[in-house]
Amino acid sequence: MNGHDRNGPAASELKLAGLTPFTTIDFPGRLSAVAFVQGCPWRCLYCQNSWMQQRSFDPGLEHSSWEELESLLKRRHGLLDGVVFSGGEPCLDPALPAAVRAVKEMGYEVGLHTGGSYPPRLAEVLPDLSWVGLDVKAVPADGAHWAKVTGVESAQDKWTESLGLLLASGVPFECRTTAHPDYFSEAQLLETAAFLRARNVKDYALQICRKPPGLIARFGAVDPAWPSEPVLEKLRSGFERFTLRRD
Repeated sequence: MNGHDRNGPAASELKLAGLTPFTTIDFPGRLSAVAFVQGCPWRCLYCQNSWMQQRSFDPGLEHSSWEELESLLKRRHGLLDGVVFSGGEPCLDPALPAAVRAVKEMGYEVGLHTGGSYPPRLAEVLPDLSWVGLDVKAVPADGAHWAKVTGVESAQDKWTESLGLLLASGVPFECRTTAHPDYFSEAQLLETAAFLRARNVKDYALQICRKPPGLIARFGAVDPAWPSEPVLEKLRSGFERFTLRRD
């Protein structure tokens, strides 16, 4: 479907960097496809998709299209439950609301991975979402830490607004932090958890930063014993659902 957003571009104008046709881990409880949207306003220290940061496509790399996603979903009726829009930062794209609605009209549930950098667009798509994964890039109350991790001074304020939208929406969501001891201490992990717990966040995931193939080495290998078991125990006890991801 190439439906138009009520006040914006058509779904067919969504800039897709790539597609994953099948995943069991990106949308809890659903078999899904992942659509990676081109462009991101942040420059996170650990970014694994740095080629998606620029809004324009790299002419030396292949990219996907709305037509490819639409064709995939038509073929996978009855085999997939949903689609996750990821990135990059999907909320950057003005065609996202139309794309979300078009996917939903095809009979699929819709999930979203976001860093929270575009609260107005998140607010627009939230009513059509079944689940959101919200990145917690840094200690929520520490603006300097946010600037260090994301490379952007205003990142913290936009994220805080996005968290508030999610808390008020009733849409299930997971907060997740990608951490490495070079930029996230154990004390900062606990400070982050305390902030989220105080706001009644139910789901929290700690993702240990790995060096992906081709990434300029900024960080060394993480000790398998990091974070320490006492810290992990505090994280486990602080949320209804805590997940540790090392892979």
